[in-house]
Amino acid sequence: MSTLFIDLAGYELEQEEIELLEHPLVAGLILFTRNFHDRAQLQALIQSVRQKVKKPLLITVDQEGGRVQRFRDGFTQLPAMQAFSALIEDPIEQRKMAFEAGWQMAAEMTALDIDLSFAPVLDLGHQCKAIGDRSFGCEVKSAVDLAGSFIRGMHQAGMAATGKHFPGHGHVIADSHLETPYDDRSQKTIFSQDIQPFQQLIEQNLLQAIMPAHVIYSQCDNQPASGSKYWLQDILRAQLNFNGAIFSDDLGMKGAGFMGDFVARSEQALNAGCDLLLLCNERDGVIQVLDNLKLSEKQSHKKQRFLNVGYADGPVGVNNQASLDCESFLLRQQRLQTLFKRKNLTWSELERAPRWLENRQKLTALQQQWLAAKN
Repeated sequence: MSTLFIDLAGYELEQEEIELLEHPLVAGLILFTRNFHDRAQLQALIQSVRQKVKKPLLITVDQEGGRVQRFRDGFTQLPAMQAFSALIEDPIEQRKMAFEAGWQMAAEMTALDIDLSFAPVLDLGHQCKAIGDRSFGCEVKSAVDLAGSFIRGMHQAGMAATGKHFPGHGHVIADSHLETPYDDRSQKTIFSQDIQPFQQLIEQNLLQAIMPAHVIYSQCDNQPASGSKYWLQDILRAQLNFNGAIFSDDLGMKGAGFMGDFVARSEQALNAGCDLLLLCNERDGVIQVLDNLKLSEKQSHKKQRFLNVGYADGPVGVNNQASLDCESFLLRQQRLQTLFKRKNLTWSELERAPRWLENRQKLTALQQQWLAAKN
């Protein structure tokens, strides 16, 4: 029944955090800059989690590149996604560099035993405060080509891809970290533009997970996409035929406050179709959810995909009706398995690899060029 992803307070694993991570509802954790002092410390923290928490956990981070890169010192300075099309003239070279950036990011993260970086951003446009240069661009074809290349690089390094923020966060000005944005454009406009990167990359079978936006698309539904059955079940599952995992965006963000308190937000996101819930920077909220979230029988079936990850026993601790949902359980468990890293080089192996060394130089130079151009 594991579904929740939580965060850690600092550089070392605390006893309370071990107890929280071992709670049956917790499926994994997300790391932040406050958890990073240097690479050796970070490796020790992750090793401590793996050794002290007596169940498999999906360890995640936001290491997109540009301004959203949690670990910097000792890591490649990854360029903002907008830099590929803005600074490289040849589309073939743009895609090649995006591919190498995806590989470089994923290779560095998996070398530290991190399973998943929530990337790439598939939002179109740069005017949104929350997105800006995190977006590959404004035009569908270029964004799809570059994102596809970035994802293929991630896959080559053994990391799954999470497309965000469905169905597109790029055309609102407000920052969903601070408030609930409203997108008042027509359904036709959203479907012909913003949703296209998600749809096309789903059709190419490149996305293992998707994260919806805390945005209300008022001409389509009156709930944020992260808590909307219309967006997650009717559109993403039924119309776009997406069969991967659905993460909520951080339910601690102010943009999720439209759905109520932390327990209400969690319940609505699960009922809408999210499989996994992120709740960050809200330790009291995490405790509230762990103490009070009651999964309905239907939700319990859904959550079985995250129970006993890495074991072949199938659903356990469920009633007869739930056991009839074994096929669904196996499918959902398979979806989660695709999110765990598939391979990794050690950091010492990376440092000796000519590809990594060349990428480090080129990608850092591109980001420095991008920062200079912005200033």
